[in-house]
Amino acid sequence: MTSSTYQSASQTGIYQPLADRLRPQTLQAFIGQKHLLGPKRVLTKMLEANRLYSLIFWGPPGVGKTTLARLIARQSNLQFISLSAVLDGVKAVREAVEQAKLHREQFQQGTLLFVDEVHRFNKAQQDAFLPFVEDGTFVFIGATTENPSFELNNALLSRAKVLVLRSLEEDELEQVIEHALDDLSQSDHEFLPAGESLAITPEAKQILIRAADGDARRVLNFVEQAIDFADEAEAGRWLIDRDAVMEVVQEGQRRFDKGGEAFYDQISALHKSVRGSDPDAALYWLIRMLDGGVDPRYLARRLIRMASEEIANADPKALQLALNAAESYERLGSPEGDLALAQAATYLAVAPKSNAVYMAYKACLADIKDNGSHEVPLHLRNAPTELMSQLDYGKGYRYAHDEPEAFAAGESYFPKEMAEKSYYQPVERGLEIKISAKMRHLQSLNQQSIYKRRK
Repeated sequence: MTSSTYQSASQTGIYQPLADRLRPQTLQAFIGQKHLLGPKRVLTKMLEANRLYSLIFWGPPGVGKTTLARLIARQSNLQFISLSAVLDGVKAVREAVEQAKLHREQFQQGTLLFVDEVHRFNKAQQDAFLPFVEDGTFVFIGATTENPSFELNNALLSRAKVLVLRSLEEDELEQVIEHALDDLSQSDHEFLPAGESLAITPEAKQILIRAADGDARRVLNFVEQAIDFADEAEAGRWLIDRDAVMEVVQEGQRRFDKGGEAFYDQISALHKSVRGSDPDAALYWLIRMLDGGVDPRYLARRLIRMASEEIANADPKALQLALNAAESYERLGSPEGDLALAQAATYLAVAPKSNAVYMAYKACLADIKDNGSHEVPLHLRNAPTELMSQLDYGKGYRYAHDEPEAFAAGESYFPKEMAEKSYYQPVERGLEIKISAKMRHLQSLNQQSIYKRRK
């Protein structure tokens, strides 16, 4: 592909980052999102029919959300207005509306209003678009890295179609690099004197692709930075090798949204791997998040939760080991303490599973919310004063240690207004096998008891 499909520095006369300078100028030059732009795909059909409707582009950084919106406007012969929810407010929205109306009156041309980071707008700001989306003042496209279901108003979502943009595949990132090198070698840039060329070794290319993690803008930034470290392999030919890219690619470059969708997706994957008893997958997601920059203390807290929710009494050691891992991390920090978290994650994954306590907790909580606050039965109350004794506090209470097997068979510990409940149902795994047997034995003692259960 020649440089004619990209906007070069010589066309603008001013410095622009390589990623912006090489922004595709046609849909044919756009790389990625084949599931939206391929034959008979949604965007292709929309553009072929020339029936534009409002859209929400949801995807990670560097996958072409802004570029795609620009190209849609260009192909549809629409004025393009761009706002940023980080920098602009309702005043800027009003000005965009007036500009769109004026443009339609003067030039009989529609407008595409693009709002980057649209999830940063509050409810009132999002609502400001609605009348003008409905009356056709502009076609609206919003871009977000966050889950629209949680971050955007239902009113706005109901008027727009959500399209998910995906991270670029390795072969697509390779195309981005090759197009950049081709353009740099053929165009008059400040990076290279006229007539000189630029190449990259296969090893260096793979390092850049892995470090970019699906982000086209990032890989172009890497290429731009690596040029400064390129060696002149021969007269007029510069080579980016492994040493050059290692100067600009650092550890911890994997993309990781510490508070967004990717964060919660990966936490979910870790939890489900532990629940599914797959220690290798649990280790993968744990280390993936540690490598991406998540707070290890947060992961430690989640592991503690998993120990109670997914294992509980089937292996009580799991909770202790998770607590020990959290404490070990506090003492050691990273990276030494990360190993303790890895130990806990793998142990939790292979431990016998039981959600019996978790289910019992939820059932009990539901009962409490549904039935209100019943009084504590008199026989279960303490009587530290004479008055309380006169009021029958503690009267008739049976001290379990004085009874056979330290068990007051037939006794009731629920409020009088409630029927006896059986929330906790141990599973036949791990230690809960023995717990279940013990509970069946105690239940048989209750059934044989001569005491009348208090209601």
